Amino acid sequence: MTLITTTSDLEAFCRDLAGADYITVDTEFLREKTYYPQLCLVQVAGPAGAAAIDPLAEGLDLAPLIAVLNDPSVLKVFHAARQDLEIFFHLTGRIPHPLFDTQVAAMVCGFGESVGYETLVTKLAGARIDKSSRFTDWSQRPLTDRQLQYALSDVIHLRPAYEKLRKRLARTGREHWLEEEMAVLTDPATYRVDPDTVWQRLKIRTNKPRFVAVLKEVAAWREREAQRRDLPRSRVLRDEAMLEIAAHAPAGVEDLARTRGMGRGFAEGRQGQEVLAAVQRALNQPESEWPQVEPREELPSGLAPVIELLRVLLKMKCDENHVATKLVASASDLEAIAADDAADVPALSGWRRELFGEDALALKHGSLALAVVDRRVRIVPVPKECGDAP
Repeated sequence: MTLITTTSDLEAFCRDLAGADYITVDTEFLREKTYYPQLCLVQVAGPAGAAAIDPLAEGLDLAPLIAVLNDPSVLKVFHAARQDLEIFFHLTGRIPHPLFDTQVAAMVCGFGESVGYETLVTKLAGARIDKSSRFTDWSQRPLTDRQLQYALSDVIHLRPAYEKLRKRLARTGREHWLEEEMAVLTDPATYRVDPDTVWQRLKIRTNKPRFVAVLKEVAAWREREAQRRDLPRSRVLRDEAMLEIAAHAPAGVEDLARTRGMGRGFAEGRQGQEVLAAVQRALNQPESEWPQVEPREELPSGLAPVIELLRVLLKMKCDENHVATKLVASASDLEAIAADDAADVPALSGWRRELFGEDALALKHGSLALAVVDRRVRIVPVPKECGDAP
């Protein structure tokens, strides 16, 4: 097992990676006590071997590794890449490219939705992963041999898994199915957080403009404060307290101190004053500028059975084609298709339309039907005169 703790060793390792067709990459990190993930270990495997790189080692410069990650001639293979890519984006301002995510590829190849690494490498590489170090504290030093063995297994077994997935994709002609998903993962906008929009992630039970206006300002303050102090959002202000503040719009320290779960010390201190200022900013805006939340529209009467039929068709088509349903259409996609033939959803464009969308519209309009044949759901043609009947 190789643990790299010096820049010179990292440079030598990266020289061997420079000519590789692809490398496999994984990270170990912590973020329970911070806003930004704390990078604790980077594991990389190439054709000549694998190494764990210690970014916490004194004096270690990650520049040689970053150069390889940004080398367009070397494919970077991750499993469930989003959090790893977020780390590198915040570390360097760039996203490793080109990219291949084996979790997405596995969904395309019929391994189910969001398949885990252990499941994938067991099926494709015949490997058994020792999970005993999964919840270890990766910031503690020194790292044990067991920890390093576990960490390196995440990239060593990923190589044969990637090779087999790549062959399956080539055999089925589905390489282009990954393009949309990879485009999302390599888009910097995926990893940028706009404080002015974070309120939209919260579960709210009212669409009253005054409530939403206050919530938007307080949520934006919390996000900036969490970023500034590098703390988890909940350590700055819990969601429940923020929603209560939005509901009551406290005008002063006494009102704010009565917020459930908030101490007087917070209300009287700097943060309390800033929260009150955020509330006042919202209330000082013209009502015409308050955010508007459109109420969720009720489905038209009679659409529920249509949605259920589309759900059955989706499951059948995905089973037949060995692809995860999550990758083809979501529940909201099905609702949109049931209501509108021209719905702006991924399931009605590109390869998804070929696989599912066209048949979904045909089923909706009665030009095909579903039947149980030999205990399996099958598509059956509908005679034209029947399809045209009112």
